[in-house]
Amino acid sequence: MKTPLALLLLLAALMERTNAAPVAELTSLPSSSPAVDHRTYRLGPNDVVQVKVYQEDDLLTSMRLGKDGTATFPLLGTLNLGGKTVEEAGAHIKELLGKDYLVNPQVTINVVEYAKRRFTVLGQVQKPGTFEIPNEEVVTLLQAIAMAGGFTRLANEGKIVITRTLGGKKTIALDTKSASLDPAIKPFEILPDDTITVRERVF
Repeated sequence: MKTPLALLLLLAALMERTNAAPVAELTSLPSSSPAVDHRTYRLGPNDVVQVKVYQEDDLLTSMRLGKDGTATFPLLGTLNLGGKTVEEAGAHIKELLGKDYLVNPQVTINVVEYAKRRFTVLGQVQKPGTFEIPNEEVVTLLQAIAMAGGFTRLANEGKIVITRTLGGKKTIALDTKSASLDPAIKPFEILPDDTITVRERVF
């Protein structure tokens, strides 16, 4: 028994609508705003954030973080948000507003544009260069060195130097050899614009 033509056409139309729906849903998603875990993502240079304060429309602000991780917010002036998670940045603004201006302010921060987050690995690694931190991930020191191909045979794993500019320039000396043997030591997190230098062993 043949299926009536009208029924076939109806089934074809239903299948087309079913198949098309997910495509329409996907194309409506903003490509520049991937889902990010705000508990771990740390703000860096050139990130653009929008700050909302509940029932305070005049304080609605979009701001781009500078190379030093700072941005300007109404009433508060220059804020250092670089290196903070989104939640930490919101708590910081809430604390400052609550201290002098508002009673129990409710602050919400959203990242509306993610900058490229890069770090550099130099010295005794297989592939020195500049690498990118994915938006949804945290990169530890050992992971960063692995991205650079790992240590060379001349590397001094006990003498790694991190030069950090975010939040003020500073130098941090680390011993990856000891850290890898002690599970109690928390992995060191790499931040945007960090420069990792692996020194050479002295024979």
